[in-house]
Amino acid sequence: MISTDLARDLAHLSFESGRQLGLLVGRDGVVEMILVGGPRSLFIPDLPKSRGGRGRLRGLRLVHTHLQGEPVSQDDLMDLVFLRLDCMASIRVDSHGGATDLEVAHILPAGGEDQPGWEVLPLLPCHDADALDFQQLVQSLEEELERNRPAIRAGMEEERALLVSVTSAGREEAQASMDELVELAHAGGIEAAETIIQRQREINPKYLIGKGKLSEIALNALQRGVDLLIFDQELNPSQVRSITDTTELRVIDRTQLILDIFAQRAQSREGKIQVEMAQLKYLLPRLGMKDDALSRLTGGIGARGPGETKLEINRRRIKDRIAHLENQLQTVRKNRTQRHSRRLRKEAPIISIVGYTNAGKSTLLNTLTQSGVFVENKLFATLDPTSRRLRFPREIEVIITDTVGFIRDLPQDLMDAFGATLEELNDADLLLHVVDISNDRFEEQMAAVGRILRQLELDGKPTLLVFNKMDRVEPEYLALQLHRHEGVAISALSTHTLEPLILALQDRVEALMGEGWPSALTAPDEEGAEEEAETDEIGEDENSEEADLS
Repeated sequence: MISTDLARDLAHLSFESGRQLGLLVGRDGVVEMILVGGPRSLFIPDLPKSRGGRGRLRGLRLVHTHLQGEPVSQDDLMDLVFLRLDCMASIRVDSHGGATDLEVAHILPAGGEDQPGWEVLPLLPCHDADALDFQQLVQSLEEELERNRPAIRAGMEEERALLVSVTSAGREEAQASMDELVELAHAGGIEAAETIIQRQREINPKYLIGKGKLSEIALNALQRGVDLLIFDQELNPSQVRSITDTTELRVIDRTQLILDIFAQRAQSREGKIQVEMAQLKYLLPRLGMKDDALSRLTGGIGARGPGETKLEINRRRIKDRIAHLENQLQTVRKNRTQRHSRRLRKEAPIISIVGYTNAGKSTLLNTLTQSGVFVENKLFATLDPTSRRLRFPREIEVIITDTVGFIRDLPQDLMDAFGATLEELNDADLLLHVVDISNDRFEEQMAAVGRILRQLELDGKPTLLVFNKMDRVEPEYLALQLHRHEGVAISALSTHTLEPLILALQDRVEALMGEGWPSALTAPDEEGAEEEAETDEIGEDENSEEADLS
């Protein structure tokens, strides 16, 4: 750990100066840095990043003095965890400036609920410090950390993360929110290594979470070989910076996770434009924290240095890109209006399927129209709106549209960016609200959808409530919920269960037509009619086949 002569000299210099002294030593025995602190503390400056690789220690050990003969402190143990040091050692200095004992602490490769995550070894006499074989100790720690990482098959590696929630909500509500975050992570191709929920009355403004809990998280990440933290709550830029600097882990929040999922799933040109715009709006206020080096390139007092200039250039480019994307979305809106005009001329009512994400909307569209829209048991499997024509047994033709699923606390950037897609709902004459009745918290999901519809000023549209996945609940429970909410029960995978829904839809559409539809709607002008021949995707490819339910 440290030679007898070096321990003696370090203790003597510390005693003479009245300050704690420390040495950061590499595994080759070379002193990388000398630290000078105060009588009871030692400040550690920014260190080079870890040597790379998840579950790896930094390759440095810190040996420092304690002038009062005190044991390894809590601050020492926090530094051990946050900096991923090989070891933390303290030399106890006696009243004459001599080095008496050496106390060594190291991280435990595997922690338990009752274990603190580190181990403090018995005191060693400084004159016999060679009794501890440091190289053997650190090698065994690294090997154990590597063994504790889960076995990953070749070619099947999936990124792993710790999921964290800091909330003042009740236990059940907090767990439900965390369960949804786990599903979001799965949809983004991330495995949840562990979920951590901290309930506290007052939120820490710097870290969002308490620093003691943050040290447990950093230790847990090291033990599990994880380098990504996902927070259920939205983090401001300074919180992301503080957590990242303290733990040296990548940090994202729920909003960024949803944006990443959208970026993976968007297929159409429109969807890609909207996702990119939402990502840029999310990035803009966080741009200043991306590169530490820029903030250090100052040009003197009262002058703007090259770092600040570079930052301003990046911000201007992002703003210009956002403006360009907004112009493209305006074109999309114009094309959508033209497509809507064609539907009006054909006198086809529009039914839009809405609901919580993963409620079964796309599956229902496929079953009703015998189409092959992509379906997957993941959140946000559908991003791009899809429309199909449908003919009811009473010779009534409608257009039925599938839209992106909703989720609680949908980020405002996404709401704004997906305005063009959500405008599809403005065209709807009837909303088909699909609810997953098998979900224990389906009523909260219904309320979340209702809030978003109110935000979009769509809560006044005629709505038919549909309880999907009826085969997964008891008949008595289903009957009770149907009575309470006045809905229709179906299983979107089974055509035999759809007859009540089809009859209800026919009745609703006939009622709309009896109220004067479509005479109350304005007819398109001739110029728009000529343009839409080229832009009406529904007529050309998406709806080239018409489903007949008769």
